[in-house]
Amino acid sequence: MAKSGEVEVAEEAHPYAFHVSGPRNLSSPNWRDLIYSSWKSPNYRRTVIACFIQAVYLLELDRQDKRNEENALAPKWWKPFKYKLTQTLIDDRDGSIFGAILEWDRAAALSDFILMRPSGAPRAVVVLRGTLLKSPTIRRDLEDDLRFLTWESLKGSVRFNKALEALKSTAEKFGSANICIAGHSLGAGLALQVGKALAKQGMYVETHLFNPPSVSIAMGLRSIGESAEYLWKRIRGAMDMVRAILPANCEVQPLDEEDNGNKSDGGKVCKELKKWVPYLYVNNSDYICCYYTNPAGTVEGQNGVDGSPAKPQVEDQGQLAAKLFVMSKGPQKFMEAHGLEQWWSHDLELREAHHSKLISRQLKSLYTVQPQPQGKTQ
Repeated sequence: MAKSGEVEVAEEAHPYAFHVSGPRNLSSPNWRDLIYSSWKSPNYRRTVIACFIQAVYLLELDRQDKRNEENALAPKWWKPFKYKLTQTLIDDRDGSIFGAILEWDRAAALSDFILMRPSGAPRAVVVLRGTLLKSPTIRRDLEDDLRFLTWESLKGSVRFNKALEALKSTAEKFGSANICIAGHSLGAGLALQVGKALAKQGMYVETHLFNPPSVSIAMGLRSIGESAEYLWKRIRGAMDMVRAILPANCEVQPLDEEDNGNKSDGGKVCKELKKWVPYLYVNNSDYICCYYTNPAGTVEGQNGVDGSPAKPQVEDQGQLAAKLFVMSKGPQKFMEAHGLEQWWSHDLELREAHHSKLISRQLKSLYTVQPQPQGKTQ
């Protein structure tokens, strides 16, 4: 008995216990939510979903430390909000838990006289964790980290396929408007790609991304390509100026035969497509996700051919929509800036950013109609 009591005290004092590191001054759902739902508050929604992601990290740590139902840490992070675990997402390569599906727990709600699900509370949430630097999981986690760093994509990976299957089946069960998906760090990058893949199939799921990765080799190569394209446009502009200055009988041979006017067909935005609006939460001191705060438009220092400032090339934000929230507390240590705990802090101050170049590029393919091959009828 004494030993059992010591274990219980140790678990209560664990740094990841909900009452130790969880949110402060956050009320659990009660009958008042039937009048005005706490889930309608963006701060409450962000806080609870961040707690759900923390629960997935702890599900894996509970597995590694062989905790049982009596002393597990993870359930304390979803039970206060009247949710229950219905499925864990397992990486077949090492048996680790990288995600979970949490559903509204009607029985637990009724025990507290909550007769129905509060307005705005999702019926189910698919949550995905990021990297765990512990020996049982570090190999596969870093493998996917490097995959994303190299290709800026996890498509075709074990976790992508399982997460997509889980999200799609949950959406079919409850309706895409009644669920959401969320992830942190690597899990946020995975949630973004899974949510986008489902949006391309016409199913639009609310998506919350905490500290999503914004750095990759592919992005660096793409930036080089964009710089080369910008230089090419300046050369073409210079040639146009020369053509205008030279006498009419003097011809300047064009540098290419491509009619740029035809490119507009490929960039035509599809008006019929419903918007998919992911929510991104980034910290300026986190070098993994800070590039999301780069505004859309011309690169700083770029000028027009005549030396005048170039006009900013702002994307159509009415179509390429995303909610980007930035926290900036000045210089912070990386682990603090990249951590999940900051997103349920009681003194959190966020500002909404607009015209993110990176998120606009990531969503552009979703809302762009591909040009139809010539000679074919609709």
